[in-house]
Amino acid sequence: MKNRRQFGTWSSLTIVLVLMLLVSACSGGNGNNTTNVSDPTNDSSSTNAATNNAGTDNAEATADNTTSSGGTVEITVWDQPNPDDTMKSIKEEVYADFEAANPNIKVKHELMPQGTNDREVFVTAMAGGNGPDAYHSAHFPIIADWVGQGLALDLTPYWDSYADKDKFIPSSMEAGTIDGKVYGVPHDMYVTGLFWNKKMFEEAGLDRDTPPANWDQLVEFGKKLSDPAKKQYGITLLGMEWADWWFEYYVWQAGGDLTHVNPDGTVQLAFTEEPSVTALQFYKDLKWTNKIVQNNVLQSYQDNMNDIFQGRAAMSNAASGGFGDYVAQGMDLNDVGFAPYPVGPSGKGPGQIGGAYWIINPKTTKEKQDAAWKYITYINSKEVAEKYLQFQQENGIFPNLLSVRTDVDPSQFAKDISPELVAAVNKAASDTHLEYFLKERLTPYVVKAVQKALTDEKSDPKQLLQEAQDAAQKEVVDAYNASVKK
Repeated sequence: MKNRRQFGTWSSLTIVLVLMLLVSACSGGNGNNTTNVSDPTNDSSSTNAATNNAGTDNAEATADNTTSSGGTVEITVWDQPNPDDTMKSIKEEVYADFEAANPNIKVKHELMPQGTNDREVFVTAMAGGNGPDAYHSAHFPIIADWVGQGLALDLTPYWDSYADKDKFIPSSMEAGTIDGKVYGVPHDMYVTGLFWNKKMFEEAGLDRDTPPANWDQLVEFGKKLSDPAKKQYGITLLGMEWADWWFEYYVWQAGGDLTHVNPDGTVQLAFTEEPSVTALQFYKDLKWTNKIVQNNVLQSYQDNMNDIFQGRAAMSNAASGGFGDYVAQGMDLNDVGFAPYPVGPSGKGPGQIGGAYWIINPKTTKEKQDAAWKYITYINSKEVAEKYLQFQQENGIFPNLLSVRTDVDPSQFAKDISPELVAAVNKAASDTHLEYFLKERLTPYVVKAVQKALTDEKSDPKQLLQEAQDAAQKEVVDAYNASVKK
């Protein structure tokens, strides 16, 4: 088993950071190359247990065997663009091109059913036998969990005969390859890093081109950049319902993670291990001791973004899919810095990598699986990727600067992008981490501890994490591990 190291469509103003990602998300993904940083609830690692219930009924599949009867195969895909989707016309053109080239395949494009959580909607639909034949928002942090639930087909037989299998960057394949088997085709991805406002650095007497290299410098720079009289502060924190999303970066910088996957596929919580406690203490000190973050640590993600756009926040998290949001808000990209995170006690500052995979329904027929594979590989082709990028360029839509394909360079389709910015994205992508395993289920427990630390000056980070771990163990992990051992 290849152990994972623990981050869709980038949409303007809502999920940039993801750089500002995630944002994914981690979120998430759509049918083109504009990636959201991060869907805020995205990424994780694979486990041996993940394959316990995985469908493998395509073991003899071949990519060219679209039908066995010679008739038309209809597949359902949840990728119908919304009426206000800026990419709607080009998506519909691509869909039409596919059907013209594949007259024996009829694709029924549908909008995802409405729900407060798209992942819950998908899982519920699959449980009721109403899921799509192909789905493009299996986010990095949850695909292993979904594989374990039998929601994703083993694509290895298709992948082994796929002509473009070596055209995807290795980090894009990591979360979707479990026990040596491929379960997802990368749809989009992003990497996070540190954003800084170069003009604010310059005004504070700092070198505009040099970000903080470590935690000590982060605090030092943050104090110089904070000015209560101007309602200006050093760096944003995320204390609302996605609080674990940004907090886990500090855990990685401290040399740890929030969960570990054991060789037998069971999960071990690491909330109370030294790196997690060190990270939460540092996170708390940024608020209460160093006073270099926003006053309202529970303000919304969008309020954080507004602080960045309006020059109140000097530093923040950011993602490779979010630069277009800065441009849309009137920022000059020459004043936008992006770099790997400052290193913590571990001497490392990995960025979150996230995105989404295409997966195929393991419960549908073999004919539909074959047709779905042909559709997925067409949508993920170099030809289609560059068609989307060309459309974005012609319509003033800023692309995600990180592509899942090595033979597609988004920066060639973006105007006025400095080589330094592109190089910074690629550098951040050279040391990456997937979000912690079982994040989808464990988020509420971590968030509660982080929020308490940020809102109660007298709180004890170690105690908060112990309480969170005890509750998560009892309410989530014990049941999960028992299911793995069956």
